[in-house]
Amino acid sequence: RVLSAALCMLALGGASAHASLVMASTHAQSAPPPPASDAGAPLTQAELEQLVAPIALYPDDLLSQVLMASTYPTEMVMADRWVKQNESLKGDALADALAKQGWDASVKSLVNFPQVLGMMSEKLDWTVKLGDAVLAGQKPVLDAVQALRAKAQAQGNLKSNEQQTIVVQQGPTQVIEIQSANPQVIYVPTYNPTVVYGAWPYPA
Repeated sequence: RVLSAALCMLALGGASAHASLVMASTHAQSAPPPPASDAGAPLTQAELEQLVAPIALYPDDLLSQVLMASTYPTEMVMADRWVKQNESLKGDALADALAKQGWDASVKSLVNFPQVLGMMSEKLDWTVKLGDAVLAGQKPVLDAVQALRAKAQAQGNLKSNEQQTIVVQQGPTQVIEIQSANPQVIYVPTYNPTVVYGAWPYPA
């Protein structure tokens, strides 16, 4: 049930993402995510791409945490409320207070990205669907991420810049990595999913 670090490393291609997944998976073993909802048939490629479109261009480290955290939707809501109630906490005080919370490590990691945490809490239906998709099959989700990254790159909307470095791993299957240009700072991109990937090939 816990996200496979090896599988995510293969699909995302990032060594740093692998390290984050190993850390989060280790912490998550004591608190397995809830079972996936009975959603019937698996999602199609079109549905998966629509589902991950808002996050597919996130740096690999952040994306891995978002995918894992989505399997704990209730904790996401709790964490978002906690952050809003404790906006004055900074630095060590924040770390100490956060350590006392019983949430999964992936959820705790998103406290440092309040805009992402807030989005996942407010769009809870989307978060639940994403979490269910991850639990049902990690590889199709990550394949959809790679498909969208390729589309964004083809449109000229995925390039290395001051905030991020794009690395393309060639092989039997091309893998596009998105790494933070500064390892100490993870940049959260803002983009319009209906524009950045070009003409959407699927009906709305």
